[in-house]
Amino acid sequence: MRKLVLLLVCVFLALPGFGQTTLNGAGATFPYPIYSKWFSEYLKIHPEVQINYQSIGSGGGIRQLTEGTVDFGASDMPMTDDQLKEAENNLHTKVLNIPTVLGAVVPVYNIPGVSGELNFTPDVLAGIYLGRISNWNDKAIAAVNPGVNFPNQEIVVVHRSDGSGTTFIWTDYLSKISPDWKSQVGSNTSVKWPKGMGGKGNEGVAGSVRLLPGSIGYVELIYAIQNKIPYGKVRNSAGTFVKASLEGVTAAAASAPKMPADFRASITNAPGQDAYPISSFTWMLIPLHSKDPAKGKILADFLNWMVSDGQSMTSALDYAPLPANVAAKVKQAIKQVE
Repeated sequence: MRKLVLLLVCVFLALPGFGQTTLNGAGATFPYPIYSKWFSEYLKIHPEVQINYQSIGSGGGIRQLTEGTVDFGASDMPMTDDQLKEAENNLHTKVLNIPTVLGAVVPVYNIPGVSGELNFTPDVLAGIYLGRISNWNDKAIAAVNPGVNFPNQEIVVVHRSDGSGTTFIWTDYLSKISPDWKSQVGSNTSVKWPKGMGGKGNEGVAGSVRLLPGSIGYVELIYAIQNKIPYGKVRNSAGTFVKASLEGVTAAAASAPKMPADFRASITNAPGQDAYPISSFTWMLIPLHSKDPAKGKILADFLNWMVSDGQSMTSALDYAPLPANVAAKVKQAIKQVE
């Protein structure tokens, strides 16, 4: 009889709403596919823990974390010194930027009559987004794509309309390769675009490019693959045209400068023959001390699972796992979370 009672208690605790703790997070759309996978798999082994995540963009994730309306945030741009200070003042605790995976941002396009893989130079990408290259038959585009018959068609530029870490990665790259972009536009989760139309989330940009003939946009690699949108090679700092791949992202991380202690690192335009130039880490924004100690303990446990078992799930969704040396540093940092 006692065994039966214990069994029934365990069954009820495993049901939604019975003894279950819910963590709420919000932020970047860039890692949403892998985060969804992780939270689903973690629930299977911890049915008492439900992790809800809103894919609202990095800007929204930073804001909601700072306001204390979520248990954790997520961003493709590490928080700035000012943002960290504001969050610490509001939450009465420090916030850690914990890298979770690496991904690639790719130029996607919809050009009537052109279905093949195109080459893009840094100058061409900056020129298009600055509004200086406005037609697909421009000589600068044709020069690096011999044999491609480009139409005489205006380029429709698509960018993010929301505060976006994907935008930060894209504009961080453009700022490194174009002095004019750096001085006139700069890099951030939101910028004053010289031209173009906005789409909300990686999903919105991908959808707009699919629908609009003559368009170009930028999305995280998996969104291009899932939506079956052509994406091009980008010439890296070594002069090689590289198509986004797990190997190219891993090469960028390996050849980039040493990871700092606070994990706030940029690996766009990294050196290396095989490095894909628009690569980036993405981060979870974790309060050092949660208001609810039980939630802090769960967060620490999830992060430990993420940096070990969770990393084996990344490649199936076209993300690159954390380099071993970075994963080891992350495990040490997680010990502070409570």
